[in-house]
Amino acid sequence: MNKLKVVLADEDKQLIDCLDKNFKNIGYDVVATTNNGEELIELVNKFKPDLVITDIVLQGADGFKLLEKADLSKTKVIIQSSLSIDGFINKAISMGASYYCIKPFDFETLKDRIEDIMSENKSGGRVYNGKTNQIEEKITNIFITVGIPAHIKGYQFLREAIKLAIANPEIINSITKKLYPTIAEKYSTSASKVERAIRHAIEVAWNRGKIENINNLFGIKVYSSNEKPTNGEFIALVADKMLIEGA
Repeated sequence: MNKLKVVLADEDKQLIDCLDKNFKNIGYDVVATTNNGEELIELVNKFKPDLVITDIVLQGADGFKLLEKADLSKTKVIIQSSLSIDGFINKAISMGASYYCIKPFDFETLKDRIEDIMSENKSGGRVYNGKTNQIEEKITNIFITVGIPAHIKGYQFLREAIKLAIANPEIINSITKKLYPTIAEKYSTSASKVERAIRHAIEVAWNRGKIENINNLFGIKVYSSNEKPTNGEFIALVADKMLIEGA
């Protein structure tokens, strides 16, 4: 099996050295490291790695410039940053980052997220300039609007659930027997963990108080601040909206 090729970028040399050591210990191939954004773009274009892990703040150019300028057609990007501002997180995800990791972070959690991301890639994740990419962009925009942050586990599970409901609307009637287990199998976890993570993602949106955004998104007053949808209700609501709009 080919080793996962990784490029690391951060101004914190100690963090780079730590990640480099940990990745090599689990068999990843760290092909280059840098603290400079302009050099990072050159390294990505040169090595075409499977994965880039970079901070937003770099010398020369920031992490957003990488997402804008580099050839990422074969590369997944994880942003790691101490900046936890929603605008930064949402901008990074909308520009194509697969995950936004808030510093400080646990390496085992990061490894789990990488495995999730690469598993999604192998099983037919984002298709550039194609239908799958359009659907994912629409889901991302909806999540930004309703306030579901990209760095929590439920974000990926909820996105996958909506895609499954778009492809097969009937699956929403078998959420426990089919939908959760399908997602769990893809991400090598349990159906109960999928259910809890999706529930948490929806609760985060409600706790942020963006109910008006949610109602505006669907064009009607669907919920009040005291009413939280079930997982199935929320998945069905978003999937139905996208199907109506031609997803």
